[in-house]
Amino acid sequence: MKTRFDGLRILVVEDEYLVASLIQDILEMAGCVVSGPIPRLTEAVDAAKVDACDAAVLDVNLGGNRVFPVAEVLSHRHIPFIFVTGYGGGNLPEEHHSRPTLRKPFRNDELLNAISALINPAV
Repeated sequence: MKTRFDGLRILVVEDEYLVASLIQDILEMAGCVVSGPIPRLTEAVDAAKVDACDAAVLDVNLGGNRVFPVAEVLSHRHIPFIFVTGYGGGNLPEEHHSRPTLRKPFRNDELLNAISALINPAV
């Protein structure tokens, strides 16, 4: 059965193995093609520069490094993304305050609804 997520290419940047696996499983079960998960900032920036993706899921904290350089690359490429964090959205720099944020732990439907809103903002 075809879903609205079939073939959607999602870049996943997450350093916690279990969370990364969960995100990947949720997205793949919905029909997405996952790039990653990528656990380190340097590799994530490189992937953000070259990977063909429709949207991205970005963990705010990657082993003590902030993911914002990845967010900047994606912004310049006009690729929508959502932040995931174990902290509140108050940790985001001013230029990203309006970006969608999911708080860990999240439910499967919360992640899929957030992705859906990224790719269909008028819906």
